[in-house]
Amino acid sequence: MDHGEAPVLEALSRYHERGHTAFTPPGHKQGRGADPRVRAVLGEDVFRNDVLAISGLDDRASSGRVVARAQELMADAVGADHTLFSTCGSSLSVKSAMLAVAGRHGTILAGRDAHKSVISGLVLSGLRPFWIHPRWDPDLHLAHPPSPEDVGRALDESPDVAGVLITSPTPYGTCADLDGIASVCHQRGKPLLVDEAWGAHLPFHEELPTWAMNAGADLCVASVHKMGCGFEQGSMFHVRGGRIDVSHLGACADMLSTTSPNVIVYAGMDGWRRQMVQHGHELLSAALKLAGTVRHRLDGLPGLRVLERELVRAEASRQLDRLKVLIDVSELGISGYQAADWLREHRAVDMGLSDHRRIEAQLTVGDDDTTAEVLIDSIAALATAADGLPTPRRVDLPSPRELELETVMLPRDAFFAPCEDVPVARAAGRVCAEQVTPYPPGIPVLLPGERIGQAALDYLVTGVAAGMMLPDPADPQLRTVRVVR
Repeated sequence: MDHGEAPVLEALSRYHERGHTAFTPPGHKQGRGADPRVRAVLGEDVFRNDVLAISGLDDRASSGRVVARAQELMADAVGADHTLFSTCGSSLSVKSAMLAVAGRHGTILAGRDAHKSVISGLVLSGLRPFWIHPRWDPDLHLAHPPSPEDVGRALDESPDVAGVLITSPTPYGTCADLDGIASVCHQRGKPLLVDEAWGAHLPFHEELPTWAMNAGADLCVASVHKMGCGFEQGSMFHVRGGRIDVSHLGACADMLSTTSPNVIVYAGMDGWRRQMVQHGHELLSAALKLAGTVRHRLDGLPGLRVLERELVRAEASRQLDRLKVLIDVSELGISGYQAADWLREHRAVDMGLSDHRRIEAQLTVGDDDTTAEVLIDSIAALATAADGLPTPRRVDLPSPRELELETVMLPRDAFFAPCEDVPVARAAGRVCAEQVTPYPPGIPVLLPGERIGQAALDYLVTGVAAGMMLPDPADPQLRTVRVVR
């Protein structure tokens, strides 16, 4: 295929060249009706390029196959059999994939370290989950992806599931042994789905972790906006092999997706694919080299510990995306929450992730020596200022076993059951009716249908006091918990 093409961008250019006058949505009419104060902030071109996909970018019958051609080029670029675009983010794409694979069957095997979108998919679909518990690291207190042996044992215990869903890379950049997991799944005739939201860039450089499709996965979901150069909400499904019904996948995605997709998001994905095919290896090589320099210089600062080898070991994760730089700040006597807040307030630097002891900087092809110096200088200033910050509140960290809660109801049944809000002091032993998810990284501690454990509550309550954010529960401060009545 000719990867010099960019079908969406070229169709948008033709639209402007022909001088179309639209008597269709969007109602701002290429910005003419938009408030000038809005245009002053967003820019004229945002409105100018916000056109309909059908009866705008393409004709009424989509005879130009503009988006279809862009999807075919993306599939060819990464070596997939099929690619589908979504303008509703990977959260919706994951739900669509779950429905397509397990909706007719009713069950799915999934890593318990799944993103909150997986839990939402369980609630919407009514699927029964069987959980693979991740490898909890008692030293670092983070979850590593499950191993092939873990997946095999879970399939032995639940052999009738429709398929297996694994999250890799994790928000910390650690990656599962997908080759081994795919082999285990396929030996048992099960498709492997991978939530690879953080891995859109993986197909384009050999020094990055193995891309899910190359490892033998049947379907993966990738967010172009996370580690690529697309717009927020740009997401893709990639499919390879014959275990996934692509037509049914498309129908499930269509059922959940908007009927008014944003052409600008399509254009971002289309242009990023062309950039990666033509220049991606060179750009990613530079980004990886820069990340290595940043990691080395930060690790030399007093009180900071840059994690790398600790994240990749035989009993944890197989590979690491080294564009994610994870920094332990606990020796400074502060929490990751305090560090992230200080950097934003005093240096206008936004970190990608923070927890009770770490912050994470995500580097991409959009970074250079200038942004690297900003990061290094700002974190050096944080190290100097740390003595002046208050002593962080203690977070009660549960043991791995204490985080493995019993599922006693289907997530859907618990979420829609008659419920009540009870004081957190009386919530242990009750059946949870809501998600309770520290964000980031977005992995729920409590799920609808799980029996609430006291250690998990103590972790969340002390975490909130220390700066943890809980966007999901009815009471974000967790004074109360919503439980099945």
